[in-house]
Amino acid sequence: MQINMTVIIINIFAILGISFSFYKNKQKSLKALKVALKGTISMAPAIVIILVLVGLLMGFFKPELISKLLGNQSGIWGIAAASVAGAILMIPSLVAFPLTASLVNSGASISVAAAFITTLTMIGFVTLPMEIKELGKRLTLLRNGISFIIAIGIALIMGVLI
Repeated sequence: MQINMTVIIINIFAILGISFSFYKNKQKSLKALKVALKGTISMAPAIVIILVLVGLLMGFFKPELISKLLGNQSGIWGIAAASVAGAILMIPSLVAFPLTASLVNSGASISVAAAFITTLTMIGFVTLPMEIKELGKRLTLLRNGISFIIAIGIALIMGVLI
């Protein structure tokens, strides 16, 4: 089993950070770890469901089909599909990044991956009613429209650069 060097570095920094935190204030550190554990436990069912769904989807769609629908030859249609999916879906980043990596490993293009991630993080279709209530319809639609255009631009730039 190969261990990624990035994972090792991140874990070293996490251990150093927790150690420093305990050195500074043990009670606050324990309280923070309890809050983090409760948050992890409360998110676990949703994450497991999403991972199972992703696993099933990856099992049903062969890499050749993913490459055909979302690869370099898909062009603007693949980017558009990923952008719409990213704008509509509400997936935690913790799940979205590994999902996107799986799609890229299965043949999706970098442009498609960038479009999916940027729209997922910049546009909130599910939260539109709340945003309209707080910011007004005009500003909400303007913000989401500009964000969508910027996300497509980012995807196209990423496709050229990488």
